[in-house]
Amino acid sequence: MTIYRACLLDTPEDPFTGAALRTESDGALQVIDGKITDRGAYTQVRSRCPDDDVIHLDGGLLLPGFIDTHVHFPQVRVIGGLGMPLLEWLDRCALPEEARLAQPSYARGVAADFVRGLAQAGTTSALVFGSHFASAVDLLFEEAAAVGLRITSGVVLSDRILREDLLTDAQRGLADSLALAARWSGQERLRYAVTPRFSLSCTDDLLAACGELMRQVDGALFTSHINENVHEIARVRELFGTDYLGSYLRHGLVGNRSIFAHNVHPADSELAAMAEHDAAVAHCPTSNAALGSGLFPLRRHLDAGVRVALGSDVGAGTGFNLLKEGLQAYFMQSLLGADGMPMTPAQLLSLMTRAGADALALPEVGDLSVGRRFDAVWVRPVADTVLDVALRHAEDESEALARTFALGASADLASVWVDGEVVHQR
Repeated sequence: MTIYRACLLDTPEDPFTGAALRTESDGALQVIDGKITDRGAYTQVRSRCPDDDVIHLDGGLLLPGFIDTHVHFPQVRVIGGLGMPLLEWLDRCALPEEARLAQPSYARGVAADFVRGLAQAGTTSALVFGSHFASAVDLLFEEAAAVGLRITSGVVLSDRILREDLLTDAQRGLADSLALAARWSGQERLRYAVTPRFSLSCTDDLLAACGELMRQVDGALFTSHINENVHEIARVRELFGTDYLGSYLRHGLVGNRSIFAHNVHPADSELAAMAEHDAAVAHCPTSNAALGSGLFPLRRHLDAGVRVALGSDVGAGTGFNLLKEGLQAYFMQSLLGADGMPMTPAQLLSLMTRAGADALALPEVGDLSVGRRFDAVWVRPVADTVLDVALRHAEDESEALARTFALGASADLASVWVDGEVVHQR
């Protein structure tokens, strides 16, 4: 039994509905077997648990583990391909790199880079776009299990438009997915995600196979892309004769375990249908900015009742650091003016913790309440760095959190835990 003494910040209630940031300036969590069993002011928790070991996390902030709802495993080595819109970037940067994962030795190295990158950035749970090659996704799950992260992923399915070596067919896609799910899904911290790349690269036959997978794989999530780029959207309408969401709806792929990445240019009817089916959206602000995709209409999503969380979208996104994604989301909403949604530090934190847990159906994480698993990040910058100075002079915890979003980087994360186990330490 261990007590962690720290400045605690989390958002157990939705701050977009008016709930406040929850803080304990000198707080404590008792953790037993990876589960938070007591919480409160340090003096109170200590008096209730006088014999427990105490870990003093002096300075900085203890936050819930970060949750990335959209990130691409094969693209970690191509981050930074700037100056191109989506479809050109895919052809020139992403897809050639993804083809290299056909070689197991290369895929193993990428898996190690990817999982290490997540842990270093404080990401304790992630919905991961896998590889077009089942053997590479197998290696991703193997590496995630070894490090201890909560990973939901699956083989990526496409049967048209992309380069030939990345294509499959409905029968093989179904077989590969079922075999991977049987091996990994439901193991500790690992789950399966049915993952067509996007309906642009999938026929109705393949999307129908995805619907069959959702019926056969117990507890599976569904994830894909939607409404990211105006040219992509127009092409999908030509192929399917419907709006983008309709290409998924017709195969039963929109539900409360569906997470759609981007949705920068949704129709009002699509937002209404997403809300009706309780689907979630992964907002990926640095990717949207880097590819020139557009400014995400957060207010329209929330007004329609659509759940939203944050994703890094590595490698079109500019890194694994969800603090940077939160800051970019803040900038985007400011640029939208009257159509934007100015956000508080609590709302930014919620998007990358509580909202992510809700989107990924992970009720055991997302905040630092009693009963939750101890997935946590200790933000403790090196002494006398700009962030360290800023935190020491913050007037309150909310201001400290705002400064963490403004200045924080992966190098400022001193320790990261999943289930009470250290998965990264500076």
